[in-house]
Amino acid sequence: MSKRRESYKEKSAKDNLALDTKRLPALSKEAKERLEKVKGKLDRFQKEVTTKFDKYIMGISLLPPKDMLQPKSPFGPYPSTVPGTQAPPADEINVLILVDDSDSKSMLKYELQQKLSTIIAKIAKDIDPKLVPDVVILSELWQNCYDGKYDLLKLISLGYQVYDTGMLSAIKIAEIHKQMVLKKFERYIVSYVLAGSLVQGKATPESDIDVFLVIDDTDVKKMTRAELKDKLRAIIIGMGLEAGDITGIRNKINIQVYILTDFWDNIKEANPIIFTFLRDGIPFYDRGIFMPWKLLLKLGKVKPSPEAIDIFMHSGDQMLSRIRFKLDAIGMEDTFYAILTPSQAAIMLYGLPPPTPKETPDVMRDVFVKKEKLLEEEYVKILEKNIQVRKDIEHGNVKNLSGAQIEELIVNAEKYLKRLKKLFKQIDKIKEEESVVQTYESCITIARDVLKLEGMDDVKTKELVDDFEHVLISKGKVPEKYLRILQQVVKAKADYDSGKLTRSDIHNVQKNSKTLVKFLIEYIQRKRGKELEKTKIRVKHGSKFGEVILLGKEAFIIHDIDNEEKDISKAEIDDKGALKNFQKSSLEELEKALTKLEIPAKVFIKEPIFENLRDIFGKDVEILINY
Repeated sequence: MSKRRESYKEKSAKDNLALDTKRLPALSKEAKERLEKVKGKLDRFQKEVTTKFDKYIMGISLLPPKDMLQPKSPFGPYPSTVPGTQAPPADEINVLILVDDSDSKSMLKYELQQKLSTIIAKIAKDIDPKLVPDVVILSELWQNCYDGKYDLLKLISLGYQVYDTGMLSAIKIAEIHKQMVLKKFERYIVSYVLAGSLVQGKATPESDIDVFLVIDDTDVKKMTRAELKDKLRAIIIGMGLEAGDITGIRNKINIQVYILTDFWDNIKEANPIIFTFLRDGIPFYDRGIFMPWKLLLKLGKVKPSPEAIDIFMHSGDQMLSRIRFKLDAIGMEDTFYAILTPSQAAIMLYGLPPPTPKETPDVMRDVFVKKEKLLEEEYVKILEKNIQVRKDIEHGNVKNLSGAQIEELIVNAEKYLKRLKKLFKQIDKIKEEESVVQTYESCITIARDVLKLEGMDDVKTKELVDDFEHVLISKGKVPEKYLRILQQVVKAKADYDSGKLTRSDIHNVQKNSKTLVKFLIEYIQRKRGKELEKTKIRVKHGSKFGEVILLGKEAFIIHDIDNEEKDISKAEIDDKGALKNFQKSSLEELEKALTKLEIPAKVFIKEPIFENLRDIFGKDVEILINY
């Protein structure tokens, strides 16, 4: 656990050492009386639990009694779908304990939860048998959000924080604000996401509670998109202030509102804020936009365009030309972005998503200094110093920069950008050469697959080009131009190995190899399609058409090929050619079997299968020939 986080927990703990019901003006008289009755027990429970498990406890919340969670509540009855949380009897004291499992390495998250639950339950029982704790680990809470299950969020929003390091308060105000927004604007809200340092595990006592809303502007007719955004943004921010008054968590929630079209443009332009938002954000509400993009980003499918990289790459020079005319805080701000943005461009060019400003120096050091050894440590320190100066001014630790300090920032930025231009060329060279190796491996692999389809099971790499010419070109199955492309790819790989590869060679190989790969893939698809037809028995039964596909030792039966909801079953093929052990199957299972299949050159149909066809499709079954 970091020192910053420890100090954050210490400060929060001091603010929560005792339960003070005088600080609860929003509670009803009955609720305050109930808190007064259990105050001593909760204080003792909180102290014992936090003393024993201070590293893990993020918050402790007293849950409302059963009679307060009836439908009259704005959030409905007690959330019954939350694992381990059933509506408690009125005399039970139900407490939720939120556990931070992000640093748990010595045991599985499940084991950590079980261990803490057992010990905390004993502590509660020793204090009062009616005290019922429910331990929830943070990763479980977030996973529920990923799965579109928000009952735990509602439960936390209804509770009172006995102890909190900041997370419970953030969830409470964000959940209440979300409910207010959805009640008025649900048709426009696409996603409501908690983000920022809080979910990254880097929060400080001064950190804001960052939430992002994405508004659907694709069906706006009565006003412009800008008007819709401005109108909803003003109301939504006003609701944030109202949520702060309701919860007592004031001036902490920071609301960012995006319209859907701008959100998409930011993804294409590789906006680092959006990348970080997708990577770290926790959806408190999602209509199917945020989670697919989050998963695509995780799979590496969301990538910046070459145009976006080029813009990032050249932005530094443009900003530095303006800095010379500024000798105030604006100059400092520009030097920060002048070296940060090209740094993120270098990271993107290398193939990684752009990090946040705080993370950028560490990524630059890990990737370019330590791993690739392309950059010197002194340049990373320039970046770190610039970020620190900006942070000092932003937090008020430094009031003004002197002319000499501004000049030093500019000089260092110029030095940094000059070195970064060299780094771009180094990265370009590495990536271009790596692309030749990848192209070579792709072409060789698919060429080998084509030869294997033609009956050559053992194709050696050294002899592949000759085999390709003998089996495919000389017999007229593949045009001769594809042999020349394959020879060009093989030569480029040899030149790469000997260090003779030129930029022109790289460009030509990349261009021509795409044509070769596309042709060979289509060749394989046509060949497999023809071979696959030999394994099918097409039948007619009544007014329907069915199909039996014989795949080695198993067969798939499609009972009505014209029905979109295909009824598919499968069976084993015994040594006598009969079908047995019929089971229900699916289109997905059939497609998976076809992908793995080594299609035989010939398929023999034995007499017992005709009896099977009658049993499957009825006595009026007819076998179609030359369909």
